[in-house]
Amino acid sequence: MVPSPGLCLAETITSRRNPLVKRLRLLHDARGRRQEGLLLLEGTHLLQEVLRLQLQPRDLLATAAWLADHGAQVAALPPGCICREVSQEVLEAVATTQHPDGVVLTVAPPAPAPAAAAPAPFVLALDGLQDPGNLGTLMRTALAAGVESLWMADGADPFQPKVLRASAGAALALPLWRESRADLAGRLAAAAAAGSQVVVAVRPGAGPVAPLPYWQLDWTRPTVLLLGSEGGGVSPQLEALANQRVTIPHSAVVESLNVAVAAAPLLLERLRQRVGA
Repeated sequence: MVPSPGLCLAETITSRRNPLVKRLRLLHDARGRRQEGLLLLEGTHLLQEVLRLQLQPRDLLATAAWLADHGAQVAALPPGCICREVSQEVLEAVATTQHPDGVVLTVAPPAPAPAAAAPAPFVLALDGLQDPGNLGTLMRTALAAGVESLWMADGADPFQPKVLRASAGAALALPLWRESRADLAGRLAAAAAAGSQVVVAVRPGAGPVAPLPYWQLDWTRPTVLLLGSEGGGVSPQLEALANQRVTIPHSAVVESLNVAVAAAPLLLERLRQRVGA
């Protein structure tokens, strides 16, 4: 394989005891990611997203078979990325998946979303979402629906490997803000004061006043959509800050919908209304 200009093709790593292998395994948990200032990405698709977003990968580890089949991706790596060939055993030791597709890489986490005088026209706010698969799926749907900012209170780490895989790279592209529930409450209150509608999704028939079927709401207005955790939903503290309540009518056979499933029609309704208009 011929490396691209400025690309350092370092020594082949065949031992799981190599210091780099040990260091990259630290990226499996949040403490290690904070300590190293890096994220661990696995798979060809996430590499393609890194290149598309013009992010700066630091390390790329790949098997000989993967390198032989992906010369274009290797040639597109920016200067400063260190490319290393590794054995399949080493790759599996670094990756969090059982059957990695041949490549892993590291990249610095995206910078926090900058503070703005007014909220973006379309914001998704999440209160304590715990499941990494749900979070990643939801982030991918949010990006497809045109969400311009993601606000998170507690919950799953958006940069853990499982979220990054489930989001198909959306976690790297969405402007993201993550703080405490009290801080999120402040943001919601400020958004409402600035004229945004703060929309909370609830179960059919919840509350003393029946919520609107979601398609009856004008989603083309500046909107913050607030969704809660899988078990507890939105906290009463945050739900009280909403000025609109919507629901997805469904059969009473099930009590509630999975949050990632419910988010799809809610997020895409804005796009449907705008296209229809």
